[in-house]
Amino acid sequence: MEYKETNDEFYLITQEMQELFMQKQEDYGPTNVGMGKSVVEDEVDIKVSLMGLSIRMNDKIQRLLNLTLHNKEPKNESLEDTLIDIANYAVMGLIVNRGKWGK
Repeated sequence: MEYKETNDEFYLITQEMQELFMQKQEDYGPTNVGMGKSVVEDEVDIKVSLMGLSIRMNDKIQRLLNLTLHNKEPKNESLEDTLIDIANYAVMGLIVNRGKWGK
């Protein structure tokens, strides 16, 4: 396999992402993304949920830009935590968009 280390690392990272996702879902539950609903069902629910996820992603992206552009050391969550959160929000957006959130 070409780029074996890269592929292996991708796999490990996606496992970390899933573990963090499951831990946070235990804390937040599906209503956090569903904007008060446990199941995202119709087009309006999907749009509202995607908007909420976009705002959360933007917060993380702005944090990432602030840390990297200004060469700052994070005081709370690590740079890796921020990147995993961005990736998880993107996957959560796909789940919402496919109509599978909360099911």
